[in-house]
Amino acid sequence: MRPTLNYKTLGQGEPILILHGLFGMMDNWQTIGKRLADAGYMVFLIDQRDHGRSSHTRAFTYALLAEDLLHFMEEHWIHKASILGHSMGGKTALTFLSHNSDMVERLIVVDMGLKRYEDGHSDVFHALMAIDIEALSSREFAEEVLTRYLKDQGTVQFLLKNLTRKKEGGFTWKMNLPLLYSEYKNILAAVEFEHPCDVPACFIRGGKSNYLVDEDIDQIRMTLPQSSFFTIPEAGHWVHADQPDELFHLILNCMRGSSV
Repeated sequence: MRPTLNYKTLGQGEPILILHGLFGMMDNWQTIGKRLADAGYMVFLIDQRDHGRSSHTRAFTYALLAEDLLHFMEEHWIHKASILGHSMGGKTALTFLSHNSDMVERLIVVDMGLKRYEDGHSDVFHALMAIDIEALSSREFAEEVLTRYLKDQGTVQFLLKNLTRKKEGGFTWKMNLPLLYSEYKNILAAVEFEHPCDVPACFIRGGKSNYLVDEDIDQIRMTLPQSSFFTIPEAGHWVHADQPDELFHLILNCMRGSSV
């Protein structure tokens, strides 16, 4: 059965679809989404499957995430749109582009490349699974457990956004944590293109992040020859949280096809 994707629409104009990263949700991009709407775009903020308030499923691959996006566009009569994806959302966008380039006006990828990545989330998974979600009595205790495992308070607060109260009492995760853990190898997978694609693409990376390094750029340019690359020096992997103003202006310029 096809998952139901939770989403929010902002503004009117040329459509842009925004896809969050692993453990994220559409709310992470609401501030930038509102600013893009104010700039004259119709913004679709989407919870990808097994995240936020979208359906929990039994399988998680980029092929399925791209298929979800195709169905979403068809259901909303979106024949062509720009797509912005951060991290895992960037790979969803790239996978979609590899099969549906005629439906993509332009691509904006934030801090992600085409390559297969090494495990970088074991500490996060261990921290999350150290919380007995069935017995959890307070958000404060969850924060205490996460802080024991993770040094970065920003990461702790980001993960806590996934915690929600159940109507019958107690807590649950918005994300499908067991599935994301079991399918994690698929989240690390590379994106393959059968041939080069001429759709304009902007890759924006955080200068303090190692997700998209100089050595990755040649491979991307061979696959996407109309690519431009930009670095925000004072941003880490969560560029939209670290430097939202600079990121917004780069996105706007990419949308307008302007030189930056």
